[in-house]
Amino acid sequence: MHLPKAEILGSSRPLAPADKSVLQQRLSEHRAGSDRELGCLRLRYEAELADARRALDDIAIERATLQVELGKIGEEHRQLHVRNSKKESDLNLAQARVRDLDAQLNAKEADLATALNENRTLENLLRELKDQVLSLNLSLEDTKKHLHSEMLRRVDLENHMKTLQEEMTFQKRLHEDELKETKRVHESRIAEVESGRQREFESKLSDALQGLRKQHEEQIQGYKEEMERTFSAKVENAQLTAARNSEFANAAREELMETQKRVDTLISQNVALESRIQELQNLLDYDRDLHRRRMAEKEEEMAQAQKQAQAQLEEYEHLLDVKLALDLEINAYRKMLEGEEQRLKLSPSPSSHSTATQATSQGRRYLHGKKRKIKETKKREHSAALKTIQHVSATGNISIEEIDADGKFVRLKNHSDEDQSLHGWVLRRRIESVADVTYKFPSRFTLQAGQEVTIWGAAAGVSPGPSDLVWKSQKSWGTGDNIGVTLITDDGEELAERKIMLVPREESEQDDYGEITGSEAEFASQTKRRRKKKCCLVS
Repeated sequence: MHLPKAEILGSSRPLAPADKSVLQQRLSEHRAGSDRELGCLRLRYEAELADARRALDDIAIERATLQVELGKIGEEHRQLHVRNSKKESDLNLAQARVRDLDAQLNAKEADLATALNENRTLENLLRELKDQVLSLNLSLEDTKKHLHSEMLRRVDLENHMKTLQEEMTFQKRLHEDELKETKRVHESRIAEVESGRQREFESKLSDALQGLRKQHEEQIQGYKEEMERTFSAKVENAQLTAARNSEFANAAREELMETQKRVDTLISQNVALESRIQELQNLLDYDRDLHRRRMAEKEEEMAQAQKQAQAQLEEYEHLLDVKLALDLEINAYRKMLEGEEQRLKLSPSPSSHSTATQATSQGRRYLHGKKRKIKETKKREHSAALKTIQHVSATGNISIEEIDADGKFVRLKNHSDEDQSLHGWVLRRRIESVADVTYKFPSRFTLQAGQEVTIWGAAAGVSPGPSDLVWKSQKSWGTGDNIGVTLITDDGEELAERKIMLVPREESEQDDYGEITGSEAEFASQTKRRRKKKCCLVS
């Protein structure tokens, strides 16, 4: 029975034992309820604290990932800044070259205007001579014909010389493009290049240069002979005319002097062309020497990499031999233990026979496949220590859907409802320190609406379908820790991009990646201890 509080306080008589027991019971129930509420509050507080700690750990992991991405973006910004400065310097050099060419063009135009003025003066003088000397009309008509034929021949020679200069410029540009293409192919296939092919390439290049030089010399010699024959004929005609008229002989002599000046001008131009050819030859020799030096440096780097790989291979083989010896020793001790168990008539361990068989088979496998084990272990350790992060961006209807990690293909997709012509578009591949390469889509190629196209490498080993393309000049798209492919339109606009970056995993992720049990775990721990000890000794 519960009594009201007012009655208890208003009553002046002492409480009965039954009332006291009721109050004590209510007090104990109130205390128990308070304890339960405190326990619930404590559990809720601990749960919220655990959630907050987990959120804090997630934020720390995300912050580390963002810091890594920030470092990558900063490095890309630095590379872009360096590339932009290089492009600006090239642009300044090109502008200076254009200014020099404009100055030369202005000088040539001034010379042409001077020559035209001289020609007009000569025509006026010829008209005056016509008015003064009527008796020499016949000889004057002959002189006009010779002069006209000479001017036509001169114009023809000048046009021919300009044509030769344009052909020489075109051949020079074509040679530079072929040289750049040859260098790029040579650098991409540096592992397959042999010294014999290089000597053959140099001999062919020198033969081609000698042929061009010989052809140019023969043409110049022909021009000289033709000019000499023309001049000798004109001299004879002038001598015959001088026998009839001394004044006409003087005019012919002056004309011969002017022609001799023109011949000297042509000879000086020929000397300038020969000096230009010599400069081009010197530039070609310099490029060849630079290419040889770079090839030597690449070969030295390859030799050092091969030495390092051989040293690591020997070290790993030594560790495998040590591990095999330890397995054999453990097997011997296990056999001794089994003999003691049989002698003492103890129950043998159930896993002794299977463990011994497993150790023996593992030893045989390690003996028969060391190199294969090394490659697989390195690949597994590398893939276990890294995780893949992809960055995708697209500003149009065409996007880069997939980049194969092994470099076999790149896939594009048209997300719009209209067909898209890819004529003149290119795909640029960028891999860390490797030179950038570009794939140009075929002319009249159109990506249908909502369809995909796959561009395979030449060594992919697949039969392309109707919606596939093959990059015949490249075996693959390449592999590495940082691969980027950019889609560029014919106007130079970067329409889409996809990057694949391999970043280090966190320790928790590496621990969750997989487990190594048995003798492999023991061998891995021993290898780590030996490496740690070796590093300490070296430091």
